[in-house]
Amino acid sequence: MSLFERYLSLWVALCIVVGIGLGHLLPGAFEAIAALEIASVNLVVAVLVWLMIIPMLLRVDFAALHSLREHWRGIGVTLVVNWAIKPFSMALLGTFFLGYLFAPFLPDGASSSYIAGLILLAAAPCTAMVFVWSNLVDGEANYTLSQVALNDLIMVFAFAPLVGLLLGVASITVPWDTLMLSVGLYIIVPVVIAQMLRHALLRGGEERLQRFLSALGPISLSSLLLTLVLLFGFQGEQIVRQPLVIALIAVPILFQVYLNAGIAYWLSRRLGVAWCVAGPSALIGASNFFELAVAAAISLFGFSSGAALATVVGVLVEVPVMLSIVVLVKRTRPWYEKGISA
Repeated sequence: MSLFERYLSLWVALCIVVGIGLGHLLPGAFEAIAALEIASVNLVVAVLVWLMIIPMLLRVDFAALHSLREHWRGIGVTLVVNWAIKPFSMALLGTFFLGYLFAPFLPDGASSSYIAGLILLAAAPCTAMVFVWSNLVDGEANYTLSQVALNDLIMVFAFAPLVGLLLGVASITVPWDTLMLSVGLYIIVPVVIAQMLRHALLRGGEERLQRFLSALGPISLSSLLLTLVLLFGFQGEQIVRQPLVIALIAVPILFQVYLNAGIAYWLSRRLGVAWCVAGPSALIGASNFFELAVAAAISLFGFSSGAALATVVGVLVEVPVMLSIVVLVKRTRPWYEKGISA
């Protein structure tokens, strides 16, 4: 894990400060950036998202799907958590905390927008950082790779219907044309480009691919941070007036992450899954594809929306929370292995 990745939460916090400051100093510049749209897609954000996502998708080898049978129980656990539990549990937690419990402390009428952001955050499993988390728990590399490849394949077809269903249940108007356009721009097109580029690079050997990924790593994270600066440039006034909002939005995210990691880990133990698979299973089940969530929220609801702010809170808590799960998984290894050997 690089120094940049390890302190991602610190960089996000700095982006909050920089974005708010620039938003107050240069409001005209941010309005000009927001106006650069075609078919409800902001061109600046589209470029930044491609620079974020394509390097991550380059790591995914769809040929790994042939090894799914080797770890079918671990794969099954993570699929259930990622697609049958996590999006729905986030919708419920978001509605409970932001729609009811914390509603008096939130700006009037903003709860539904924040809930929409949380739904977008939970609707797609993480693609890139899970490789880092899996490595930190000495996870089975083939399982992690095949699980990520399968999740990416499912995401191409399931992201839009799942988001549409949950937003509709939450009584949030779904702009279907923009949602489908976002799926095409931020999932399908990047997947195709990344796989074509991956095959081209691999003609020069695995080492060539790894060198290319190392060079693109800082570009990917820098693009994410620049996107956050833009977001907070638009969100600055609201945050200054309501600093408690970020902490309140973080509460359902934290509940959701620990809940789904715990379910995946417990189910794996009950089914006798090896610890080297259960560890990454818990981490894949808990983490979110926040880059996609941020892009989709901006496309669907705009830079200054509560949905966009909620997805950014997910970025803010991602690293420290996932590192805490890594620690918990490693410390409970004796308990876990005692259970599956009994």
